[in-house]
Amino acid sequence: MGSCGTWAWQELLVLLSSVWLWEGSGQPTPPGSTHTPGPQLKFRLAGYPRKHNEGRIEVFYNDEWGTICDDDFTLANAHVLCRHLGFVAATGWAHSAKYGKGIGRIWLDNVNCAGGEKSIGDCKHRGWGNSDCSHEEDAGVICKDERIPGFKDSNVIEVRNHVEEVRLRPVVSGARRQLPVTEGIVEVRYKDGWAQICDEGWDSQNSRVVCGMMGFPAEKKVNRNFYKLFTERQQLNYRLHSVSCTGTEVHLSMCAFEFYRGNASATCGAGMPAVVSCVPGPLFATGNAHKKKQRQQQQSQPRIRLKGGAKVGEGRVEVLKSSEWGTICDDRWNLLSASVVCRELGFGSAREALTGARMGQGTGPIHMNEVQCLGTEKTLWSCPFKNITQEDCKHTEDAAVRCNIPYMGYETLIRLAGGRTAFEGRVEVKRGSKWGMVCSDGWTTKEAMVACRQLGLGYSLHAVTETWYWDASNVTEMVLSGVKCAGHEMSLSHCQHHSTSLNCRNTGTRFAAGVICSETASDLLLHAPLVQETAYIEDRPLHMLYCAAEENCLSSSARLANWPYGHRRLLRFSSQIHNNGRADFRPKAGRHSWVWHECHRHYHSMDIFTHYDILTPNGTKVAEGHKASFCLEDTECEEDVAKRYECANFGEQGITVGCWDLYRHDIDCQWIDITDVKPGNYILQVVINPNFEVAESDFTNNAMKCNCKYDGHRIWVHSCHIGDALSEEANKRFEQYPGQLNNQIS
Repeated sequence: MGSCGTWAWQELLVLLSSVWLWEGSGQPTPPGSTHTPGPQLKFRLAGYPRKHNEGRIEVFYNDEWGTICDDDFTLANAHVLCRHLGFVAATGWAHSAKYGKGIGRIWLDNVNCAGGEKSIGDCKHRGWGNSDCSHEEDAGVICKDERIPGFKDSNVIEVRNHVEEVRLRPVVSGARRQLPVTEGIVEVRYKDGWAQICDEGWDSQNSRVVCGMMGFPAEKKVNRNFYKLFTERQQLNYRLHSVSCTGTEVHLSMCAFEFYRGNASATCGAGMPAVVSCVPGPLFATGNAHKKKQRQQQQSQPRIRLKGGAKVGEGRVEVLKSSEWGTICDDRWNLLSASVVCRELGFGSAREALTGARMGQGTGPIHMNEVQCLGTEKTLWSCPFKNITQEDCKHTEDAAVRCNIPYMGYETLIRLAGGRTAFEGRVEVKRGSKWGMVCSDGWTTKEAMVACRQLGLGYSLHAVTETWYWDASNVTEMVLSGVKCAGHEMSLSHCQHHSTSLNCRNTGTRFAAGVICSETASDLLLHAPLVQETAYIEDRPLHMLYCAAEENCLSSSARLANWPYGHRRLLRFSSQIHNNGRADFRPKAGRHSWVWHECHRHYHSMDIFTHYDILTPNGTKVAEGHKASFCLEDTECEEDVAKRYECANFGEQGITVGCWDLYRHDIDCQWIDITDVKPGNYILQVVINPNFEVAESDFTNNAMKCNCKYDGHRIWVHSCHIGDALSEEANKRFEQYPGQLNNQIS
């Protein structure tokens, strides 16, 4: 019997229980080079304390992990090693075991790279394993916190032992027709077919691992007697036996097991094929179970959520603490902790544990750092973690996850036709046995978002309503109309739509719905504290407001005023709009259709960019303002980010990732006309991109709210926050705000 080597099993345990970043990206040295490394070079960062992009550099060579000596070490060496780890470059290096002493061999000494080498093996050194150093001289590297585009992320499952694909084969007649498949015989891909696993010694921990791979949070007992009768009549081909999982593995290949050799159809002894039954999460449960789980969820708000992901089961991890949502720092973030998050949310185990804000940056506090779960915890809050201090982490280090979710087959019911790339085209859907087009009446970014998600193509960049230039399919009939989505659905069929009869104003291929999808998207949000700091009242003479009136920036009663005499009372404030996403925010309209406004001497690139409203505590609107996009540009940027957009001289408009556009309190229309507002307690609400005209990875953070008290002469603005930054309970308290008894702002 061939078995998993002991070293491989130990190595996999180390991988799962640490945060080391390692990647099998080492290249064999070209022929003719003096030093020939083994074919399998891997690298990881280790040590403590450290960030995710720094640490003691360790190399896996000749089936053994070891370190590199700091003798003659240079920044050029660090550049080569950081690229091995998936970072674009190094910013520094460390000597004398700054990150602690390693163990095992010291594989390299006197390394001398020029900096451009593809592999550390291409650099000059004393030879593999030839060193006169001790571990007190272990070298470390500090990498630039920017990933190489397309680089396979660290903390991704690496499948070992030729067990890659696993499936549940349903044998109950009813189950064969339903998705998701929650119960069946466990099979692994073998050669051109599928083979079974002998269930001798099979236990609930093994089942838990398989269910996690299939996208389910938990396993349950199964009726083996039924399957015994079924399998007695089958010709079976066993591939694995003696499977022994701890229950925390994210893939079956990480468990200890043995392969059968040769023709092993009769070698399972008294056993039978392993059978597993899984419990689906709330999103994938059907019937009464679904309603029951939804009720349970509504009774208590979860303390964890995913934000900014294109697909269900992926996103930036956010946790609720002291009634405020915040993020998790990615130091020590790994697959074990990520799997606890996924299962807590009703998904399976984690497929990837993402670092470096790969799902966009969050806002507000960072609640947790150095989370170290065992993998058995019911909630992330049960895992050991460190509280955060300002110096420890920034939002550029927000942790994220991609979870395994059940296969639902939604992508087989939709396709794109006629596009120039696989990411665009006219949307065609399957209804019954017939493929057809979707009516573009009411087709917006929200519907396009759902279509892109269903296709597995990321975010919606554009919702296209005229597709005559994509007419490349023989499908000419419309089969779906009236589609209206909330934006979070997994399939267009989950959105509202006309049932059987079509109702489409313009039929024909020219007016079919289309999409342009993208793997990345922008994410705009307002800097709430600045609104609070800069709010004030101005009584502005009417003779200075002709331009503003022309652009509809005053309340409707201004038309009845005695122009040019009198004044309007304006609530003014600055707004700073940040792009925290992973793609630049660009106006929907191309520059050819921007409108020149002579009065203010600027181009409008969007009809409505922001809504400003004054609401009563129960949500009734008493005053409103709006601002067209005077110009979208990079006013300021974070360190190391270059400005790209400037409005002057008819320049390109947009907001670069990591930059913000500042609208100062003293420019026209940066206000709300409150002339007709009576004294009282109100809510100031600002909504960016209110009509969802431009794609974003997250629309739920586009609103900002503040409490305000107006006494007829002065205004107090406080408690400003992004709309979804507080718990549901805190938000309810906020909106029933009773007012203040004096001028002190609490």
